[in-house]
Amino acid sequence: MNQPGMELNTHRRNRGFTLIELMVTIAIVGILAAIAYPAYRAQVLRAQRTDATAALLRVAAAQERYYLQNNTYAATANITTSPPTGLGIPGTDRRYYTLTIESTDLANAFTAVAVPAAGSPQLKDTNCARFTLTEALLRGATKSSGTDNTTTCWR
Repeated sequence: MNQPGMELNTHRRNRGFTLIELMVTIAIVGILAAIAYPAYRAQVLRAQRTDATAALLRVAAAQERYYLQNNTYAATANITTSPPTGLGIPGTDRRYYTLTIESTDLANAFTAVAVPAAGSPQLKDTNCARFTLTEALLRGATKSSGTDNTTTCWR
C-alpha cells in the first residue's frame, strides 16, 4: 500500500523531553530544595556559633593575663584596648557577635557575654541568642526566650 515516493516511517525518534516530563522534574527538584534548604541554614547557623565560643575563650584567657598585671578584671570598655591597659581583643573573628563584660565586682569575677551583632546572620539563631563564660569557665547559653540551652549551644 505504499505509494511510490512515500516511505512508511515505522521508527519514530523522540528528541528532547515533553513538557510534562520537564514539569515533573522541576516539581521534584523544588520539593527537594524546600526540604534541604532549611536544614542547610540550620547547619550554617550552628557552625557560625563557634565565632562566639572561640571569642569568649579568648576573652577569658586575656582576662586572666590582665588580672595578673592589674589585680582586677577588665571592663567592657577595655576589651579592644591593647595590653597592658586592656585585653586587646577587637571582637569576634567574623564579627557575627558583639562582646561585653558583665560584673558587679571586677576585683573578683566577670562574665563575658556574646550576643549577635546588628545585621549579623546569627540574629536568626534564636536557639542560641546569648553566650556567656565566667572567670571560673562556667559556660552558659540561652535561647531568645531566655530558656537555658547551654548543652546545645556549646557543643
